[in-house]
Amino acid sequence: MKFTINRSAFTQQINNVQRAIPSKTTINILYGIKLSLDSNGMTLIGSDADISIESHIAVDEPLANLQIEETGQIVLPARLLNEIIKKLPQDEVIVSVDDQFKATIQSGNAKFQIVGIDGNEYPRLPIIDLDHQIQLPTLTFKNMIHQTIFAASNQESRPILTGLHLMLEKDYLVGVATDSHRLSQREIPLKLTENSHHLEAITVPKKTMIELARIVPDNADLMMTISNQQIIFTFENITIYSRLLEGNYPATDRLIPNSSETEIILNAADFLQAIERASLMSHEGKNNIVQLDIQTDHIELFVKGNEIGNVAEEIQFVSSNGEELQISFNPDYMKEALRSFGDIEITIQFNSAVRPMLITPSVKSELPHNDLLQLLTPVRTH
Repeated sequence: MKFTINRSAFTQQINNVQRAIPSKTTINILYGIKLSLDSNGMTLIGSDADISIESHIAVDEPLANLQIEETGQIVLPARLLNEIIKKLPQDEVIVSVDDQFKATIQSGNAKFQIVGIDGNEYPRLPIIDLDHQIQLPTLTFKNMIHQTIFAASNQESRPILTGLHLMLEKDYLVGVATDSHRLSQREIPLKLTENSHHLEAITVPKKTMIELARIVPDNADLMMTISNQQIIFTFENITIYSRLLEGNYPATDRLIPNSSETEIILNAADFLQAIERASLMSHEGKNNIVQLDIQTDHIELFVKGNEIGNVAEEIQFVSSNGEELQISFNPDYMKEALRSFGDIEITIQFNSAVRPMLITPSVKSELPHNDLLQLLTPVRTH
């Protein structure tokens, strides 16, 4: 096995597949990246058994300058390979592998030798059926991920809550994430062909969604396929494979209130800054709680009863209607919810001091099924 390649192009694809490499695993070969050479080009694969990322560098890709002298495959330590390639002195990199799977990496006067593993020992990726691909609106889908995934649980005690739940309707896609303390839901319009409307509700692991959003360019053509309890995303020269989470996702629709006793309208970015100031004090206390006091003509955010000190701030608002209310909540959850809206006016609806508060944009989207909502459970203080 022997090839020559441009260092920058090689580094970029190593970085992409290395995102799937586990920090800890009992399967030692998964600490490595698999390199496979055939007459068409080079394929790189990184995997942690739950998510796999595959990248292909074609022989005719102009920036890669890939020249293949001898085909073959090998698994090399991912982090070491990445560090070596990044620090090589020249743009041209020559890699050769002997019969004992010892790789020699040369560039300029630098020469490294690494002991590798036979590529045939690497776990095989699933064979996928591409008959029912769904084309996703890439930038909008990335926004959906950013606006929801933070609400997915990190607790493995309920694995089904550690992912993004996707439901495909006739002309839109719904994404929901919840950790049972808060809920994020985003709908995005979708143009479907008859051939692509074959998706039951699925739940995709949090890591898969985060890495996809990091890797896929905003202007790429992003395709999604479901096959044999796997979800596959393809774009440009990269394929991401991931297992789906098993189990029944909770019926979240019934959690969303359709009426309210109290409603306020204010600017999300301004309210976020006030929460950030208040949380400086709440983080010093034992309970990390801020309180909101809503009157018809006055809204105040405060932290009191803290052994370190207190803080109070009057909140600017557009309108306040309904019953007067005092409610407590986790400021960190509120900050993440508010960031999902950006600098727009939002409506926050309340039903009592112990029932979830609903946050939505004050101005509805002109596009149908293009909605974002956040649901946040208050903290009981009595």
